[in-house]
Amino acid sequence: MELYPLKFKPILKERLWGGTKLKEVLGKPIKSDITGESWELSGVSGDISEVSNGPLAGTSLNNLIANHGRDLLGKSVTDRFGDEFPILIKFIDAKQDLSIQLHPNDELAKQRHNSFGKTEMWYIMDADPGAKLIVGFNKDVEKEEYVQSLEEGSLLDLMNYEEVEEGDTFFINTGKIHAIGAGVLLAEIQQTSDITYRVYDFDRRDKNGNLRELHTSLAVDAIDYKQKDDFKVSYSVRTDVVNKMVDCPYFKTNFMELSKSMKQDISDRDSFTIYMCVGGNATISNDWGSASIKRGETILVPALSSKVEIETKGTKLLEVTI
Repeated sequence: MELYPLKFKPILKERLWGGTKLKEVLGKPIKSDITGESWELSGVSGDISEVSNGPLAGTSLNNLIANHGRDLLGKSVTDRFGDEFPILIKFIDAKQDLSIQLHPNDELAKQRHNSFGKTEMWYIMDADPGAKLIVGFNKDVEKEEYVQSLEEGSLLDLMNYEEVEEGDTFFINTGKIHAIGAGVLLAEIQQTSDITYRVYDFDRRDKNGNLRELHTSLAVDAIDYKQKDDFKVSYSVRTDVVNKMVDCPYFKTNFMELSKSMKQDISDRDSFTIYMCVGGNATISNDWGSASIKRGETILVPALSSKVEIETKGTKLLEVTI
């Protein structure tokens, strides 16, 4: 099988805090006014992505992996993760503040949920004036102080707030308390996991008048209570080169702002490559075919590819590998 650049049908998720930017800004096929997430590439059980372009259209990601394994993912990836796709790619629109939450590390997630942990990164694509994120605590906090703040309704007083604009990038370690604020549209790259410990939800109720479930007991032993300035990613924005952003055990992400076409030799890259388009448009080709991409779209280039050509007159891409 010729493994050309693959696009996938977005898996759209209604969320209490969602809005309409995924449709209005990124052109997603949304009918709801509270769509919060577009899962672009997912191996999460129950939400498996499906190819949308070329001869393989309609094929699930799981079947692609079963049939093409190392050619699709790379030997180093299948050695580590077997037939599981190791990362989850999303676009997120927060019309309202998300709940304050955190994610367990691999050890806790395996023990409690038979799942991976959830390390993630965010690239801000659009932000209303004054839009903020919550990332970590504003001081070192004792466990008892945190528990007391929940009981007294004063947790927000312990939070660290970060005002954001387009291009800002954040790396969220497991255990770090966080929340995406109202007015933020972002690209998210994370470990394949849907394990979230929600600890505060602003006392909001869903359409049926119910409060959402909180996971305060599970979270207590999963939180990093130290104040750490380790989340804002500093990276170069040189044009027409590959700029390194994040290099962690779960994924590597580069930023590419191209004003002209670029060719890449990836014959030594023992991993698939994902391109998330966060600006402009391009056509991405490998040894067997090509696919177009515009802002808000994602392409998977199989690991077997020896080269990638990006044809463009102007684009911004996040390049993701393992």
